Amino acid sequence: MSQERGLSVARACRVVKLSRAAYYRHGVDWAERDRPVIEALNGVVADHQRWGFWKCRDRLRHQGHGWNHKRLWRVYCALKLNLPRRTKRRLPTRLRQPLEVPGLPNWTWSVDFMSDCLWGGRRFRTFNVLDEGVREALAIEVDTSLPAKRVIRVFERLESLRGLPRAIRMDNGPELLADEFVSWCEKRGIELRYIQPGKPDQNAYIERFNRTYREEVLDAYVFDDLAQVRDITESWLREYNEERPHEALGSLPPAAFRASKERQTNSTFDLSR
Repeated sequence: MSQERGLSVARACRVVKLSRAAYYRHGVDWAERDRPVIEALNGVVADHQRWGFWKCRDRLRHQGHGWNHKRLWRVYCALKLNLPRRTKRRLPTRLRQPLEVPGLPNWTWSVDFMSDCLWGGRRFRTFNVLDEGVREALAIEVDTSLPAKRVIRVFERLESLRGLPRAIRMDNGPELLADEFVSWCEKRGIELRYIQPGKPDQNAYIERFNRTYREEVLDAYVFDDLAQVRDITESWLREYNEERPHEALGSLPPAAFRASKERQTNSTFDLSR
């Protein structure tokens, strides 16, 4: 407007509502100006992909950078680092685990999760624990959420009642891959036997038990609340262990078979002495 119509700079700026300071300001290459900030942020995020902005900011402060948090946030958003970053955790190579186990209690346990829903549509999960050697169901934990800490609590309760196994057979669920659970098992000398992904037949004992529990409890009742699920499950679990004959155990219930194995073990130990 100044060149074509001969208006003064002040009048032309008033017409287009532009400050004269902005008119006279030279263009700035923001990428070049913020290059040190960009490189520092990318370096932190590359090593710690799940860190948020404030953790990155504190890390840069510890490294001696004194940039204002507003400048860091502007560059952080410009790099689109504020978007959720989901990285899939790659599983290590799983070897096929044999299903052969001695008919002894507390040798190998197998665990698995199941899910169902209440009458009102609210979903819940169950965490099932089975002693493979004697086919005894040790626990069925029922709740809407069963994270790794809850799994550890189940094993701690079983430890006070039955002791712990030499090995646990399981799939690759996030609760069973959690560092907290893995560390807990390592401290107690428990071998973790992960099955290969997509191969539930490698955990056949617990899968067969899940089918029975599904048919006789989960599919047989309409549940109003979790308390009802727990009550019916507890009653069924007692019957399964103490009354229901198991063909693989010579038509004995699991509890009776376990008791006979414990008597044999105790008598062998007495003779050896």
